Amino acid sequence: MHNGCQACQLENGFPVPFSMAFQPIVDTRAASIFGHEALVRGIKGEGAGSVLSKVDADNRYWFDQQCRVKAIELAARLFPAGGGTRLSINFLPNAVYEPRACIRKTLETAERVGFPLEDIIFEFTENERLDIDHVLKILKTYKAIGFKTAIDDFGAGYAGLKLLAEFQPDIVKLDMDLIRGIDADPARRTIVRNILAMLDDLGVTALCEGVETEAEFDTLRGMEAHLFQGYYFGKPVFEGVGAWG
Repeated sequence: MHNGCQACQLENGFPVPFSMAFQPIVDTRAASIFGHEALVRGIKGEGAGSVLSKVDADNRYWFDQQCRVKAIELAARLFPAGGGTRLSINFLPNAVYEPRACIRKTLETAERVGFPLEDIIFEFTENERLDIDHVLKILKTYKAIGFKTAIDDFGAGYAGLKLLAEFQPDIVKLDMDLIRGIDADPARRTIVRNILAMLDDLGVTALCEGVETEAEFDTLRGMEAHLFQGYYFGKPVFEGVGAWG
C-alpha cells in the first residue's frame, strides 16, 4: 500500500476538528445561484487559517480526503435536491499521489448521499510551484470521471498560461487582485478584458472572484463576464447557504 493510502486511513489524523462554510457563485446571465464554494472553517466557524496552519506532510492526505467528504455531505443536506446547484471543492495536488486511487472515497461519499458527480467542481490554486505533469494527470482523470475542473487565482500563480495551454478546464477563476478596483484602473481593465477574450476563445468559462463593490461588478458585467463570487454577492455562511437576488 502506498504511504498516501496509509495516511488516508489514519484515525484522528488531524489535530483540530473542522467543518465548512459555503460562499455563493452567482450567474447573472441566468439570474440564479450557479453553485457554492466549500471553504474550510474551524468547528465553531473559526477562519481557515486556524485549520490550514495544521496541515503538514504527515496529515495532508487525510485532510484532503476528509475535506471532500465533509463538503459533499453538507452540500447534499443544504442544496436543493435535483436543483443542479454545483459544489466547488478545493483540492491539494500534492495530496493526490494517484488520481484514481485517491478519488475512491469521494466517489463513495457522493454515491452514499446521492450527490451528482457532474455537479462537483474540483478547483486548485496554482500559487505554489507544482509538478505540472502531475497536475495535468489529476485534471484529466477528474474530467474523464465526470467532474468539472477549475483553476483558482488565475493571474497570481506560477503556471497559469502554461497549464492552460496543455489543458482547458471548465472554469478559470480570475484572481481577486486583478478584480480589486478594476473600475478605476485602466491597466487592470485591459488585462482582464483580454483574459476574458482568451478564455472565451478557448471555450473556458471565466469566473470573477473577490468582487466587493457595485462599481467592480458593473465594470466586469460590461465586459460580458457573467459568473461572479465575492462579498458583493454573499459572504461565506458557516454550515449553511445564503440567498442572492
